[in-house]
Amino acid sequence: MHTTALTSPEATAIPPKSIVSPPLIRIFLIILYFFKGNKWKIHCVGVEIIRIKWYNIVLSSTERYLTMALSQNAPWLAYYGNTPASLSYPDCSMYELVAQAAQKHPKTTAYIFMGRKTDYSAFLQRIDAAAKGLTAIGINKGDRVTLCMANTPQALDCFYALNRIGAIANMIHPLSAPEEIALCINMSHSKAVLTLSQFYEKVASVKNRLEAPCQIIIARIQEELPPVTKLFYPLSQTARKEKPLPAAGYILWSDLLKKGQGISLPEHQAAADDCAAILYSGGTTGTTKGILLSNRNFNCLGLQTIAASGYPDISGMKMLAVMPIFHGFGLGVGVHTPLIGGATCILVPQFSIKTYSRILRRQKPDFIPGVPTLFEALLRCKNLENVNLGFLKGIFCGGDTLSPLLKKRVDAFLKAHGCTEQIREGYGATECISASCLTPKDYAREGSIGVPFPDTFYKIVKPGTTEEVPPHREGEICICGPTVMLGYMDNPEETAQALQIHPDGKRWLHTADLGFMDEDGFVYFRQRLKRMIVSSGYNIYPSQLESILDRHEKVLQSCVVGVKDDYKGQRVHAFVVPAPGITPDDALREELLAYCRNCFAKFAMPRQIEFRTDLPKTAVGKVAYRILEAEANEKAGL
Repeated sequence: MHTTALTSPEATAIPPKSIVSPPLIRIFLIILYFFKGNKWKIHCVGVEIIRIKWYNIVLSSTERYLTMALSQNAPWLAYYGNTPASLSYPDCSMYELVAQAAQKHPKTTAYIFMGRKTDYSAFLQRIDAAAKGLTAIGINKGDRVTLCMANTPQALDCFYALNRIGAIANMIHPLSAPEEIALCINMSHSKAVLTLSQFYEKVASVKNRLEAPCQIIIARIQEELPPVTKLFYPLSQTARKEKPLPAAGYILWSDLLKKGQGISLPEHQAAADDCAAILYSGGTTGTTKGILLSNRNFNCLGLQTIAASGYPDISGMKMLAVMPIFHGFGLGVGVHTPLIGGATCILVPQFSIKTYSRILRRQKPDFIPGVPTLFEALLRCKNLENVNLGFLKGIFCGGDTLSPLLKKRVDAFLKAHGCTEQIREGYGATECISASCLTPKDYAREGSIGVPFPDTFYKIVKPGTTEEVPPHREGEICICGPTVMLGYMDNPEETAQALQIHPDGKRWLHTADLGFMDEDGFVYFRQRLKRMIVSSGYNIYPSQLESILDRHEKVLQSCVVGVKDDYKGQRVHAFVVPAPGITPDDALREELLAYCRNCFAKFAMPRQIEFRTDLPKTAVGKVAYRILEAEANEKAGL
């Protein structure tokens, strides 16, 4: 095994910075603008034409420089602090990188589950035992196995065991509807599916809809509990809801491990650029797409996350892994990142603020990644009123937009509880696993989602083209770097649209997200490109309106949707969750409408503001705007 600085085809070395700084160029542009606005008092058309042509040539050249400076010269590096601009990445599988960490830290705890600790040495043994069991039931290199699992030890053991033998993990939500489970198993051509006993009935119900035989493997959560907790498990709410398993039709995880006894495993099966996992798009475009991700993608993400965290050595630290493993944020950042760094994962199978606050108090994790809804719940938690959170070293938010008000409230909450850190917002896409951009440590710009990770480049292009636009001009966000996916599963047309070779020769991911970059390379997300309201021919972008609404001191969160209109095509409907202590009445509605009139164009004004105590969320904690959109249209009789 060897390492290389930039081995992926989309990654290139960073060229040296220009000696001309963006601030000097801005001053030059101001002079040019003034110069153009005050015409020479020379009555000679030829001279004026020459002057205008000269101005336009210089201006277009300057814009081209600024554009080049953003996508190639990486001005954001000036805000990296101690974060290196480039890293070395190993040519190996995910399993091999975890095994390296285990060799360095054999007695360090790899993960904690419900209070039970498993060290790295034992973790490797468990992975090998699972790999042998999977081999015994016919799972080989290149085969796909669906993991319909919560954050449990068996899920981690199976995920890395599949990687150990070169098989591919197909990750789906255990609370998915039967139709979704059948779709993902069929799309991936899975030969087996692992799920928990409480989900067996639902998974088994789709067997007659599967296009090929698929073995069902059942893991039982009680087998991983510490002795005292296991003793009282039958009295728990989870156990009471669980139905007895039938006599046949599945393989117990414990039996699978027994089947593997005596099986020999080869040393290395997976290569760095082999597909390692399949994650699914969040469905914002309405089409489910399987996203093929390689070992290199995951390993690079983990190393980039560690570098950007501000702590180059995270061994012995703890990551509170509450984000689900079927999601890139949970799997790539919450699990794989700590495990390759010799840190500890605190596995949380199901989020509740009561459990979360108890873990914070008892385990004192160093890092807590989460979505905005998690941090909203944190603010309301009475169990943390007198708790000192000074042990926190990194608080990371992703998965959805963090409103300015919520950021201020979380930062104030942390400060009041003895924590000197601030919440850091990031951005990414499942097509690059998770985060590829993060707010620099101790340096945030309001509204910005941060700067690109090491060896990662961002470019804003005119939608539908590869033409890069200047700073502060809105366009489609494109990403180039070693975490960009292999492609969409069995979907070459969508892959060709998403992954494009630009004139610079690099492979860029077109995210279908709108945003812009400032002259320093800070990125600003606006919204999904396809999430657009068209009213009387005007394009209205809901996320822009939400961002403005969320800035109002009496608004906690908002969601803007389009409602069909016979005359205009669509009209704007806003759902608003008032800030704590604010009464949702007509006076507030009028105040917000007056605020909107001052901030919105007339054609973008909400026709109606509807108050809610909360907003529906997707499985990964994003605002489920499609549900609200359907509700608003149904109420309108459409």
